[in-house]
Amino acid sequence: MTAGGVSQRTSEIQRPPHGGRWRVGDGEIVLDRPIVMGILNVTPDSFSDGGQFADPGRAVERAARMIAEGADIIDVGGESTRPQGARPVGAAEERERVIPVIREIVRQFPRVSVSIDTVKAETAAAALGEGARIVNDVSGFRIDPQMAAVCSAAGCGVVLMHSRGDVSTMGTYEHAVYDDVVASVLGELAGSLRTALSSGIGGEAIVLDPGLGFAKRSEHSLAMLAAIPELAALGYPVLLGASRKRFVGDLTGVGEPASRVQGTVGANVAGLMLGARIFRVHDVAQSRQALDVAWAVLAAARR
Repeated sequence: MTAGGVSQRTSEIQRPPHGGRWRVGDGEIVLDRPIVMGILNVTPDSFSDGGQFADPGRAVERAARMIAEGADIIDVGGESTRPQGARPVGAAEERERVIPVIREIVRQFPRVSVSIDTVKAETAAAALGEGARIVNDVSGFRIDPQMAAVCSAAGCGVVLMHSRGDVSTMGTYEHAVYDDVVASVLGELAGSLRTALSSGIGGEAIVLDPGLGFAKRSEHSLAMLAAIPELAALGYPVLLGASRKRFVGDLTGVGEPASRVQGTVGANVAGLMLGARIFRVHDVAQSRQALDVAWAVLAAARR
């Protein structure tokens, strides 16, 4: 470690003076409390809730419920990256799934930030054109070389997540080979950051996600959770996507993803204590309550 508490392996990364705010298009999200991002998969095949919200009307109803439960962001995805048998989806099909839903959420809830979960620049551009403010790229700008330029031109917020492989393999263990998972993830995220910054995306628009469960076995995901202080020390807000993941099931013995709520809450509260500030979840009400209580405890401890 360096004298400032930041590992040598992250010292070359440019640190933005984001000041506890995340710029998202023409607005900002103030990071003065835990931020909850509600997951809205409008897919037939996502690992936990595939097919439940493929109908646009049901999807918008689901978004309304999550907002009522305390979601700050709705993250809309039209392509699964599930661990077993994820099928790549063409840009046209993906847009058909997500655009009607995004359009209606923006119309009904203009004060709520909408995120598009995609690795395709074409889909991202269409979603941003309908009022989405954030692009959540689970490939960290690896897959589509046009994604960074689209995000830069739009001035949107971006989530750069660590993963390896393509849509079909990133959720598997095919690429989960590391000598030092923390060093590898931080180094590969540094590459995504360089791409973003060199494309004109401001540091205040960037959030980092260690990619729990993506090209990571359970021990790798645990190592990345433990390394949140090192990731947060880069100066970019940290997003955690622990919700219903396999490592939670491995730790708790719960095989059914939808039944991993308590384990997810435990991972998120631990992540909050270690420095994460944004939490991508399926179960908004439970997460909102737990994170708010944990945040109040942290605030009391600082007095």
